[in-house]
Amino acid sequence: MLTKSLRDSLETLVEAELPSLVESYKKLHAHPELSGQERETAAFLAGEFRTLGFAVSEGIGRYQRFDWPGYGIVAVLENGDGPTVLLRADMDALPVEEKTGLPYASMARGTYRDGSEGAVMHACGHDVHMSCLLGAARVLSRCRANWSGTLVLAAQPGEEGGDGAQAMIDDGAYRLCPRPDFALALHSTLFLKAGTAGWAPGNFLASFTEVEVVVRGVGAHGSAPECGKDPVVLAAQLVLAFQTIVSREISPHEPAVLTVGAIHGGAACNVIPEEVVLQLSIRSFDDRVRDRIIESVRRICEGTALAAGVPQELSPVVRVLAAHPATCNDPVLAERLAGALRLALGEANVVRSAARMVSEDFGSWGLGGEIPICMFWLGAADPSRFEECAASGGSLPSQHSPLYAPAPEPTLRGGVMALATAVCELLQVGSR
Repeated sequence: MLTKSLRDSLETLVEAELPSLVESYKKLHAHPELSGQERETAAFLAGEFRTLGFAVSEGIGRYQRFDWPGYGIVAVLENGDGPTVLLRADMDALPVEEKTGLPYASMARGTYRDGSEGAVMHACGHDVHMSCLLGAARVLSRCRANWSGTLVLAAQPGEEGGDGAQAMIDDGAYRLCPRPDFALALHSTLFLKAGTAGWAPGNFLASFTEVEVVVRGVGAHGSAPECGKDPVVLAAQLVLAFQTIVSREISPHEPAVLTVGAIHGGAACNVIPEEVVLQLSIRSFDDRVRDRIIESVRRICEGTALAAGVPQELSPVVRVLAAHPATCNDPVLAERLAGALRLALGEANVVRSAARMVSEDFGSWGLGGEIPICMFWLGAADPSRFEECAASGGSLPSQHSPLYAPAPEPTLRGGVMALATAVCELLQVGSR
């Protein structure tokens, strides 16, 4: 049973680390690196973990889709008998031009996976996640008398569409540490004010599946459409037809989202092209729902092309490019985590959150339910700005916005307290 005395001890350690953690956070924020390019970020974290006495393995990650080097880190600190807890944080940034105006705003530029060059920003809070992981590592390495077991830190690259979690697992991440009994992670949000947290048992974040549809046709002059089979028109029909899949084929009691996020095709106004490419994302909490949606996409593509007179050999090609599972919090673990959060942050500062259709690849660390996992929301909004928006009916920027700006000090204080307290709850002395 965790006590107020332990909470007070952890709070003292967190406050002592906070100034240097804020500086580390600002450094990470100012120097973001895109997925598959996290070399300097990983080197910084690995060095910090070694200084704290962790056994560190680097260069972890074997990607299925991309020819990227692996920059994943697994760090292990053994501290007597007991369970093993894994804490995970993601490291990569986004191709977003920062517009926060902060003195430590990112001026970095990088080359995205499609070869385009542009601005880079930590617009999803991964700098917060890394800083909280580092802070928890510092605090827990300094209070080993208060916990017993093994602490594993996983610093993960490639979360933003790169399936970095699976890349680390495929490259043997779980062979580099004792198999975890629990895996935890947090995700920052401006929908909660700094110093608060949100949790939920069961469904937390949706699965994500990326689908490409290559709509093929017969090219022709724009003045003679009768001489071709226009894939632009066919693609337009498909975009509209796809909207009926969730609304008319999936039960309203089964949450699902299908979005056509990109259309690429054609090069001139007077040329009917030979193909158009659609890029889709599918989100759900149930793999059976996802599979039904994919099958419906295939059926609609085939039927629409057939109705348009497209030759069978030119029927649209549907490919699943990437997928990762939903983040489903283990109910028992979630209840224990909620208790630790209440002790760390105060009863009034911990709320039960609804499941959201946004996606994250943390669920992969659970190995399909073999390892209990739990993720929680970490409030990151400046408290005064949060209250102003609440009073006016407005809202603060969401993740991936160029204006995404967590309040560093209260956010890190809450995140480190939450993680350190959760680990002490799960690794209580004499718990095994």
